[in-house]
Amino acid sequence: MKKPLLKIKHLKKIYHDLEGETDAVKDFTLDIYDQEFIVIVGPSGCGKSTILSILAGLEEKSEGKIEVEKENLITGYMLQKDSLFPWLTILDNCLLGLKVQKKLTEESKKRVIRLLNTYGLGEFQDKYPDSLSGGMRQRVALIRTLAIDPDILLLDEPFSALDYQTRLALSDDVFRIIKQEGKTAIMISHDIGESVSLADRIIVLTKRPSVIKNIYTIDLTGKSSPIENRKCKEFSTYYDQIWRDLDVHI
Repeated sequence: MKKPLLKIKHLKKIYHDLEGETDAVKDFTLDIYDQEFIVIVGPSGCGKSTILSILAGLEEKSEGKIEVEKENLITGYMLQKDSLFPWLTILDNCLLGLKVQKKLTEESKKRVIRLLNTYGLGEFQDKYPDSLSGGMRQRVALIRTLAIDPDILLLDEPFSALDYQTRLALSDDVFRIIKQEGKTAIMISHDIGESVSLADRIIVLTKRPSVIKNIYTIDLTGKSSPIENRKCKEFSTYYDQIWRDLDVHI
């Protein structure tokens, strides 16, 4: 039986302020497997980003355990905004994480250049971010995240700032890159269609304080790229089920 790469057990997060306590995450338990693409959905403010921040080590958990199967597991975090430095070239932006971690070598630099060339950005490596489109900038941000060779990628709504057409095209690009590089991904999304088109499993959270309401294993006939997956006969069924789970009232 396949072993989980990451085990999250009864994760809980409580925020404290002068007015008292706020329960953000009540109980989150999940096993993550190697090369799996997980998408977490839930009502606004339910604690999705909190879970990602805890997994990235940016916030402390209040209770629970996070167990890793692999020693020295490396996590990469891709934010909603590309956060590229305008005064650095595309290549230097992608090398920044390696420099900060003091892991920049000729070998790691060659690997980053290979990633840029493989995914259509090689000719732009000496240009600056303001010369790129929004979708291209997000691809650079992904390659910057991949530069440190993470075992798990954490993606916090990476397409949310883009127009619809660019968002569809970039979801295909990101999915292809992550799968070709053999990475595990945990992504937050507010878009149900996007989630069904990308995910191996979708985790539906309740409103705050969040617990897992449902887990869907996405089994699409003829599953391929995210854009093509939207045409699969099961797509609308998953969409409707998750919409009902979210119980959104406008």
